[in-house]
Amino acid sequence: MARQILGLQVLVVLVLVVSALALAAYDARRDVLDNAAEQGLTVAESLADSPTVRDAVVSEDPSSVLQPYAEEVRADTDTDFVVVMALDRTRYTHPDPERIGQKFIGDLGSAPQGRPFVQEYAGTLGPSVRAVVPVVVDGRVAALVSVGTTLDRIDQQLVGDLPTIGVAALGTLAVGMAGAWLISRRLRRQTHGMGEREITRMYEYYRAVLHAVREGLLLVDEHDRVQLVNDEARRLLVLPDDVVGRPLQELGLPPGLVEAVLDDATETDDVYVLGQQVLVISSAPAYWGGQEVGAVLTVRDRTELQTVTGELDLVRGLTESLRAQNHEAANRLHAVVSLIEMGRHEQAVAFATEELAVAQSLADEVVGAVEEPVLAALLLGKTAQAAERGIELRIEGGLGPDVGVPPRELVTVVGNLIDNAFDAVTDASPRAVRVRLDGAAGRVRVEVGDSGPGVRPQDAARVLERGWSTKATQGRGLGLALVGQVARQHGGGVEVDRSELGGARFTVVLDTQVRPEPAR
Repeated sequence: MARQILGLQVLVVLVLVVSALALAAYDARRDVLDNAAEQGLTVAESLADSPTVRDAVVSEDPSSVLQPYAEEVRADTDTDFVVVMALDRTRYTHPDPERIGQKFIGDLGSAPQGRPFVQEYAGTLGPSVRAVVPVVVDGRVAALVSVGTTLDRIDQQLVGDLPTIGVAALGTLAVGMAGAWLISRRLRRQTHGMGEREITRMYEYYRAVLHAVREGLLLVDEHDRVQLVNDEARRLLVLPDDVVGRPLQELGLPPGLVEAVLDDATETDDVYVLGQQVLVISSAPAYWGGQEVGAVLTVRDRTELQTVTGELDLVRGLTESLRAQNHEAANRLHAVVSLIEMGRHEQAVAFATEELAVAQSLADEVVGAVEEPVLAALLLGKTAQAAERGIELRIEGGLGPDVGVPPRELVTVVGNLIDNAFDAVTDASPRAVRVRLDGAAGRVRVEVGDSGPGVRPQDAARVLERGWSTKATQGRGLGLALVGQVARQHGGGVEVDRSELGGARFTVVLDTQVRPEPAR
């Protein structure tokens, strides 16, 4: 392809140079003709005004005086002929003395009426450019003077100018050829030496691959503008149709992701919450020939996997709580058996009854406050987990059996907020977490406070930021992002402020009248 473009450019340059050469030669010839006509008119007017000519044309033998004078003028002015004639065209002078006395050949135009006349005509000496001027004596036209230059002489002058024109044309051709070669070389370098068929085949293959892969793929150039995106990336990142060519910062992508691309950092399998989806995004700079040419982003959908993982975490938590309770029950059973063996039957019955009453009271309290069985099971598990970790967990308020929010989403909100609070009070003293539930007036309100260090004001907005990365908050950002996702789906929001316990308090409000759209 580079050779074809080079050949086309050379052809274009040749045509332009030849055309310019022809136009330059034509223009030069016109200039020479105009100069010859102007010179002939000037010499003719000078002769017509000469006293020698005026006196001679009214004498008895004009030729004897005018012939040598005209030849002298012709030699001095480098013209081809100087002819002085009578009004009836009879020549008084001529470069060929044998033609003196013969009639002048050619048009006289307006000269007999007293006005100069210029024309191109083929006379006895061949084609020439001539001027005819009247000789005025005592106010009347007494004779005519014609001065001219043959076209052969003009062409000889033009031939003398052609080398200069030719040198200029060759210089132009050389510059044009060099420019065409440089363009061809640059094209070969930019296309990596591939021909048009190879480029076409590569384009067809990469288009097929882009649309066939199930991962989202997005490429940006060195100026951070999107240059390529496949259908899966458009769907997962909710990109507009005119995304190609737009800066990455204008697409509403997670700030941490945009910052990683702008900083040319390599990020692997970072988890982001974008809209209703949990995405795993990797980014890395792209290089060609040792130079950075942009960045590549791959996107995978982890929404369903994250949901299943959340449910698995819930089951695992409940299992661990049951295992701990089983261990405690075994210890209590050993204590009861030992008391019976020691003959202290009344103390054994009192001990067993007291432990049973405490466990039943806790279960009755939770189930009585929360009639949703899945959420109640979660809270029982979290209560056992808190007891095992030495955390005081208080549950206040309550929710009815049908609050208008799917149990899975309630578990997501309450479970993640409690887990976040447990993590926050790990190094605190005392360790206290309070959960307040309210499901009245067409909304669900979940409030979780802790006695931990709290959230700094400058970080309050960031921990709930759309698309906040898990790495940014040391593993707790994804849970909070999922909470914010559920809140937005239900037309609500999340507030972060100071808890009465001294740490952070997260308040989530869900509108039970808003039905979230299914994840795409």
